[in-house]
Amino acid sequence: MTRLAPFSVCVYCGSRAGDDPAFMHQAALLGAGLAERGMRLIYGAGDVGLMGAVADAAMAAGGQTLGVIPKHLQAREVGKPGLTTYIATETMHERKKVMFMNADAVVALPGGPGTLDELFEALTWRQLGLHETPIYCVNIGGYWDPMLALMDHLAERGFCETSFIDFLTTVPDVPALLDRLDARLAA
Repeated sequence: MTRLAPFSVCVYCGSRAGDDPAFMHQAALLGAGLAERGMRLIYGAGDVGLMGAVADAAMAAGGQTLGVIPKHLQAREVGKPGLTTYIATETMHERKKVMFMNADAVVALPGGPGTLDELFEALTWRQLGLHETPIYCVNIGGYWDPMLALMDHLAERGFCETSFIDFLTTVPDVPALLDRLDARLAA
């Protein structure tokens, strides 16, 4: 089967750098790694924080990029110039839909409330049977450990099935993630 578009990876991540330089380093590794593999980066179109780092690295390595940002965030997240495709939406809901609907895989790097919102929406849609897109969590330095414990707690207390937890594949770093994406693309 001939693909009409490159394998596309939607990356949810912070518009801030966080408190560990490893976050920015891993974001840059991801952007470069996607580009080197001919995979398109889909992300929130920001030019700040981890978002800016992943996009800068993808662009520097000659990769294709699709940035999606709501008009009201263009100033705050500094809409990135020079992307292959730049889409400005009216709402956050449209942003998330456009990003997700163009993705062959979803990845969560460290981030804040927005990243959690995007990640849990993708997981919830999967639980409801709306998609089978793989969802990966890059647990740099144990960043996501509290969230993973909360997910276990939800299942233990009867508020979700253990299968909900299984929809999320956790990897320790970007090289491990890229190995998973390579295997997915080869399948």
